[in-house]
Amino acid sequence: MTIIFRYLIRQVMISMVAVSGILLLVFMSGRFLKYLGSAAEGEIAADVLFSIMAFRFPGFLELILPLGLFIGILLAYGRMYLESEMTVLFACGVSDRQLLTKTLLGSLPVMVVVGVMSLYVSPWGMKQVEQIFNEQRQATEFEMLAPGRFQDFSAGNRVTYTEGLSDDKRELRGVFIAEYGKDGEGITIFTANSGSQLIDGETGSRFLILEEGGRFNGEPGRLDYNVTGFEAYGLKIESGEKGTRELEEGLSTLALMKSDNLEDRALLHWRFSLPLIVPIVTLLAVRLSRVNPRQGRFFHLLPAMLVYITYLGLLIVARDALADGKVPEWIGMLWVHALFLAFGLWLQFGPAWLHKRRALKEARTHA
Repeated sequence: MTIIFRYLIRQVMISMVAVSGILLLVFMSGRFLKYLGSAAEGEIAADVLFSIMAFRFPGFLELILPLGLFIGILLAYGRMYLESEMTVLFACGVSDRQLLTKTLLGSLPVMVVVGVMSLYVSPWGMKQVEQIFNEQRQATEFEMLAPGRFQDFSAGNRVTYTEGLSDDKRELRGVFIAEYGKDGEGITIFTANSGSQLIDGETGSRFLILEEGGRFNGEPGRLDYNVTGFEAYGLKIESGEKGTRELEEGLSTLALMKSDNLEDRALLHWRFSLPLIVPIVTLLAVRLSRVNPRQGRFFHLLPAMLVYITYLGLLIVARDALADGKVPEWIGMLWVHALFLAFGLWLQFGPAWLHKRRALKEARTHA
């Protein structure tokens, strides 16, 4: 019997890992493209992209693992129903209750991993992302330059382009800078063969020293431009935004427990809800995986996914209601878990209970 249940759990875990890997690739690719767009616009440096994605990985994993387990059970057990493996197992004495119990035991490691990610690892990762973003916000324009790319700086009032950039980002080659005047009136264009960074020792101000270039000042569409050649020209480099910005997701679970803020309390309930999802979706998936061979391999996936989406959607609604103070904290998000736990128990044991009740009623009638 042990060998049978090892086989069942192995099939589920293989399907879960495959599904979770594909979902991770999809979701992380979408997020990476968003950050890549920010890097192209000069909002963050390109060399921090992979660090951000690495620190955000636990946050993706805590959301995807319950879904991966849910779909993994549907696919693994659905295949076994179609190929009559489940029929053979039931004929050999394996009961529905045993199948459910062993599957729940197999899902416990997933529940532990999701809990650790949700309560500890993911907040730590988001804290590191918060620090990276704050460092990027405070970086100077010079540090955000990327060769071969037009970039907007100074709230869109300056466009900078450089053909080449040294590894230490101190030397530029082939520089083009366009600055708009106040209220968008007029434009000043600088071109130079090279440029370098100069830091004033007394004030700490930074300047871009352009060498062997020209300055063109005027209004687009008119011919009366002022043209000035220079051997060296200094431009002050604007510093990034001062101050820091805290991400709510970066708060530790202990800090959320001590907080009286409703949004923080809602986030705390959300973190505890993620591991609770695992056993409940396991209960649902074991029953929803039953499929008639005539219906096809994927016929049961659509209603099952609708159930999961409804479950997750109600959790989000409950979180928002808790953050707005519309739901008492002692209820929190537990009512959603209770609702779907009851639904799962009914799917699993309700038909058998109704059948037994109907049989007893018929026996009394004939008696």
